[in-house]
Amino acid sequence: MAKNPAASDQTNGTAKAAPPEPGPPPRMREKYMRDAVPALQRDFNYENPMQVPRLAKISVNVGVGESIANSKALDAAVRDITAITGQKPITIKARKSIAQFKLRAGQHTVGVKVTLRGQRMWEFLDRLLNAALPRTRDFHGVPTRSFDGRGNYTLGLREQLIFPEINYDQVDKSRGLEVSIITTARTDQEARRLLELLGMPFQRENDPQVAAMAAAAPRRRHR
Repeated sequence: MAKNPAASDQTNGTAKAAPPEPGPPPRMREKYMRDAVPALQRDFNYENPMQVPRLAKISVNVGVGESIANSKALDAAVRDITAITGQKPITIKARKSIAQFKLRAGQHTVGVKVTLRGQRMWEFLDRLLNAALPRTRDFHGVPTRSFDGRGNYTLGLREQLIFPEINYDQVDKSRGLEVSIITTARTDQEARRLLELLGMPFQRENDPQVAAMAAAAPRRRHR
């Protein structure tokens, strides 16, 4: 007579715990399905729902060229990016040797990078739009000219301190971040509309405050 595995486990006192129930889907993904998808279908007349642009991945990069002279800088950058994204980054080695900076290709680390997909991608975008960007000093929206012509958007952030996950007392130095949002959109127009529907605060056209800030910014001298 065959034994019941469940009964046997209970008899031996080793009953298997039930698998944890999946948590609720990220609210940013819910917003995409509820608001963005119908609006994009209406605006661009997609015949097939699979044609609607979506987020593919988000990559976050931080340069740590000072780690050549200060080994603790790399550890600090890894700690900050791990706290911000919830995922440990990979290190990026130098591709070229530069004697002036004592840089050797393949040996010295010049940056760290993390690529987010799925739930972590949606959760990071939610924190970026609703928690980090509003904490930016003198914030008047993100630029609209940072698309690459293929539906991808890159945003530069001046410092990591705008993320609430960062403990100010543990920060050794203010470091800039580069956030690249990769979409399946075929054009920049479609990608921009997608990000607008998700809540990306693009700068308003002909905003006098933005124009005044651009005019006051120091210009680079051409040699």
